[in-house]
Amino acid sequence: MCTTTLAKHHSPNCLRTAIHPAQPVTRCNGVIARVTPEHKVRLVDILKRRGHIVAMTGDGVNDAPALKKADIGIAMGITGTEVSKEAAAMILTNDDFATIVKAVELGRGLYDNLRRYIRYQIGALCGFVTTFLGASLLNIVGGIPFLPLQTIWVNFTTQVAQAIGLGYGKPAEGLMEHDPRATDEPLLDRPTLIWLATVGLVFGATTLSVIAWAHNAHDTDVARTMGMTTFAILDLLYAFTIKSERESVFSLDTFADRTFRVTTAIGIAAIVLAPELGILQRVLGTVSLTRNEWAICVVAGLSIIVVSEVQKFIFRRRDAQPGGAAHPVGTTTA
Repeated sequence: MCTTTLAKHHSPNCLRTAIHPAQPVTRCNGVIARVTPEHKVRLVDILKRRGHIVAMTGDGVNDAPALKKADIGIAMGITGTEVSKEAAAMILTNDDFATIVKAVELGRGLYDNLRRYIRYQIGALCGFVTTFLGASLLNIVGGIPFLPLQTIWVNFTTQVAQAIGLGYGKPAEGLMEHDPRATDEPLLDRPTLIWLATVGLVFGATTLSVIAWAHNAHDTDVARTMGMTTFAILDLLYAFTIKSERESVFSLDTFADRTFRVTTAIGIAAIVLAPELGILQRVLGTVSLTRNEWAICVVAGLSIIVVSEVQKFIFRRRDAQPGGAAHPVGTTTA
């Protein structure tokens, strides 16, 4: 006998079974038994037209059309037919439904890390563009805020280390508590792009302010060294803000990722050694900084934390208001 089960989150009127992302427990609001392949396809189509993300599991030849129609078809690897396996997007090799939850958790973690990596890299790139463009327009230190080797140093030490920490680090907590994202949701939506542009402006304005002050108070070498150091600190701390879109960087979870801690240590070492190690001074064209100059760079670098905390506070306030429903999820079982 072939059984199709359908239920809906937040509404008992829609026939589908919702498997809660956090646990492999089904909640049935309705069961439809001995349905034809045509009916299975129609049920999947109805759910998709209502905006649900539909997963279909099946093992028989008659399940193939619905497996193909669903957002993700899951065929049984042991008892499933070759036709169902060909039609499905995923094959459950052990026929254990709990494996589906583990696969979803892994996939969400990979997607989350990829998204954080891309957001970090684009935000830092916007910072470079804004800094060089602003220096040219305002004629700060001759329109050259960093020397070429200084730019390469920041990019291939602090920025690369933090990007690796975000890409290979521990995914954000609570991913399995979220409903699936929409199938047409872009990797970088408009609010995210606006935020990345804002990050670039913070990078540029902060770095150029430090360079302009240092150039007036000291000389060009000190100004560029302080500018490079400030930009690198902004780069380092920006990675902390990327770890979570909602949680504060002062949360203990921020420091719970060992991979990220190691890459952060590498980034800090690169920041400190660039202006203080003799051989790097000769290669990069940097000079030693005094305590007060280091303090100015660190305080200026903290500006990205302040701006990020304001943004996250606004997000948390908005999420706390009613009506912030996420995408519902639908699951059909054949």
